[in-house]
Amino acid sequence: MSNTRWIPSRGFRGNNNRPNNRRRFNNHRRKRPLDSRLFIKKAVDVVEVKYQPTHSFTDFVLHEMVQKNIIARGYTQPTAIQDQAIVPIIEGNDLVGIADTGTGKTAAFLLPLITKISKDQNKKVLIITPTRELASQIQDELRLFSKNMGIYSTLCIGGVSIHAQARKLSRNPHFVIGTPGRIMDLEKRRLLNLTKYTNVVLDEVDRMLDMGFIHDMKYIISLLPKNRQSLFFSATMPNTIKPIMHQFLTNPTTISVTTNATSQNVDQDIINTRGKNKVDVLHDLLIQKEFKKVLVFGRTKRGVNKLERSLLHRGFKIASIHGNKSQAQRLRSLKKLQNNQVQVLLATDVVSRGIDIDDVTHVINYNPPETYEDYIHRIGRTGRAGNRGVALTFVD
Repeated sequence: MSNTRWIPSRGFRGNNNRPNNRRRFNNHRRKRPLDSRLFIKKAVDVVEVKYQPTHSFTDFVLHEMVQKNIIARGYTQPTAIQDQAIVPIIEGNDLVGIADTGTGKTAAFLLPLITKISKDQNKKVLIITPTRELASQIQDELRLFSKNMGIYSTLCIGGVSIHAQARKLSRNPHFVIGTPGRIMDLEKRRLLNLTKYTNVVLDEVDRMLDMGFIHDMKYIISLLPKNRQSLFFSATMPNTIKPIMHQFLTNPTTISVTTNATSQNVDQDIINTRGKNKVDVLHDLLIQKEFKKVLVFGRTKRGVNKLERSLLHRGFKIASIHGNKSQAQRLRSLKKLQNNQVQVLLATDVVSRGIDIDDVTHVINYNPPETYEDYIHRIGRTGRAGNRGVALTFVD
């Protein structure tokens, strides 16, 4: 086995312009390989201007116990999206929030909605997300912010028993958090009455459209009560989103706090395998001491499983996540990487967006992504919170 050490290339620096032929609902994905020069770009020194909020948490008209739970959670001052969104939500306005992952948007909508439910426990909240992991993450946050308040939630996602979810729904929870497919399934079985939900959140809407949920979303929206508060969060605002916005929202307040700085904090480079065994090349990278917490992306579930077996045989601490894993298995794998129990998480694009994993040092594209947008979402898992990250893409 050769000792391959990653040395940054000095080639073409690429650019961040997205291709015009944007992926539409997984039916028109690019078939030609992306130009490998797009994967080479040096991180730049970005002088971060710290956001100065106009409010403190105590300024917001939140329930007293919510205020205590904010302190217990370790929050000291609002992020930009929290500072600008909490008041309009408390006032009952519809809202469009354009915000990157990791900007605190979950708390921005949970804190006022928990307060709203505490004042009238007959009200109900429906939160729709594109992935199981994001739905689970929101429920975890909800439990922390509503601790000791007698507020209950049900997680409605695939990969777990629908019968158990039906039993929990029969107990009339205040919050239902789920993915479009499972929410539709429960509604069609008459286990979930969407006409009762007068507070609705669509989170990561651009991702839901990318994943082909547009018809599910339109169906769900058509069954919601006309008199409702609707909150709409997305990282980007492509034209395909606008019809959903017009159907979903009434005179919304619009807030945009995107920074687009993540990829600027990432050293992007290629690894030319030059016909070598790719597992050997990956092995030689992973034994380098700076590769401490690594996300490796493969294209298929079968390929990820095969790579996992190879790396386990070589003695690496590995976990994996993809669509064939149960929800419990997926969450265990994520927590292992978060808690540094494994060095490497192997994944398909199911985790390329919407999941916060602290301190990922490297993203490795073992198989190149099919679109440049997929690439941006993959590498966005590193170089976060002002840290430098490294993204490496294998090319033949």
